[in-house]
Order: sequence, then structure tokens, then C-alpha cells
Amino acid sequence: MVGASSGHRLMSIHLSGGGWPFDDDGAVFRPFLDEATQRATEAGRLDGPRVAIVLVRDGDGPEKFVELSAVFGTLGKIDPIAVLAPEGAPIDQSLLVDLDGLVVWGGLVPAYRESLASSFAAIRALVESGVPYFGMSAGAAVVSDGALIGGWKIGEVQVCPVDAAQEIEQVTVAEGIGLIDTAIDVHAAQWGTVARLIAATEAAVVDGGLAIDEHTALIVGESSLRVVGSGSVWSVTRENGTVRVSTIGVG
Repeated sequence: MVGASSGHRLMSIHLSGGGWPFDDDGAVFRPFLDEATQRATEAGRLDGPRVAIVLVRDGDGPEKFVELSAVFGTLGKIDPIAVLAPEGAPIDQSLLVDLDGLVVWGGLVPAYRESLASSFAAIRALVESGVPYFGMSAGAAVVSDGALIGGWKIGEVQVCPVDAAQEIEQVTVAEGIGLIDTAIDVHAAQWGTVARLIAATEAAVVDGGLAIDEHTALIVGESSLRVVGSGSVWSVTRENGTVRVSTIGVG
């Protein structure tokens, strides 16, 4: 079960397993942009919603920001705000103000977690105030209280492809933003990370979680869950000493 972290009021959180560029009509992104637009309209903004786009990347951050801004602009009018940091450096928290939406993009999950760490409280405050959050791949993986940030082995046992390891050997959980209380893995069917989440649950590294396919988003509201896009969300739970896997389909 996905729920708000203890002490926090859950607002709208959109978590995508990755997949870019999109190959449909933007179904994964439209609900987020619609919410941001509604918030901007209520605030009287005429230039579209102010959407911060967080990119923690070495070398191509500015180019990726231009690309994302242009593609999001084809889905609706926005006023994009660049929040860029190289790996190993903190983001500029002062840019996370007066927003209608917050996008945290993809890349190396441990690097995003490190760069966002000093801004976890500010991000929680934004979401609690009603600002919708969109996490893309790494941006989805870091939302949990305990974020599953990578790894391909548990002990000496390989549990997923090495290419999905995020440059970490042992499956590792670290402090995340704290928006939800359930571990998230990404690129589920495409990278074989469902197997990592199953193994981590069986070994009690995590207490179950959700693995999200590419071109798919899980929308976490205050009282409901919804899946949009072309794939599935894989739910992994531990019950009576066994691990149970089910899917949450689009709808």
C-alpha cells in the first residue's frame, strides 16, 4: 500500500518508470501538466504554470533542459524554470519557490539523491502546499522515505542485470525525499528491476514496494492510485513468509 510518510499530508505525486522520448500523445505527462495549469490559473498566471525542472547531470544539463522545455511546450503552455546541478553538487534551493509544478528528471539515482538531500524538506513543503510533483526515473526512485537507489547483488547473489546497478554493487536503500512510505524501482520490465525489488523484499532490504514500467506513470493522490501510459506498475509485497507479485494496470 502506498501512503504518505508519517507526519506528512499526501498531495499529487506522479511517478514515471522512465522512457524518453514519449511515443504517444504524452499521456504520462498530461495529468501533471493539467494540475500545474489549474494551479497557475487559480493564481492568475497568464504565461502558463511555473514548472521547475531539476536536472542533475554532468555536461548535458542545459541542453536537456531546452529539450524538455520544448517538448513539454507541445503539450501545453508552461513557464519552465531551470534547476541544474552537476553530479556531486547540491541544487539551488532558492529556485524552488512560487511554483505550480516540480519535475525531477532522470539520470544516476545516487547522484540525484545526493544533490537533492539538502532540499528534501523544501520539496516536501512544496508538495504539502499542493504543488504537483513529477518524478521521471531517478526522480521517481528518490521519493520514498527509504529510497532504493541501486545495486545488482544481495550478498553474493546477482538479483538484476549489472547495467541496472546505478554504479552500486550491493542493493542499497538510503534516505529519500520522504513523500511516500513505499520503495520505488523504475524501468521495471525493460531493465529487469522487478527481480531486484522481489529479491530486496525477500531479503527484507525493503518492506515491499512498486516497480514502474517505462512510458508509464503511477499517480498518487490523497485517497487513490491511478496508472497512466502503456505499461504496468508491479506491486511486490511480503505475506506470511512469501513474496507476492501483482500488477496495477492502466485505468
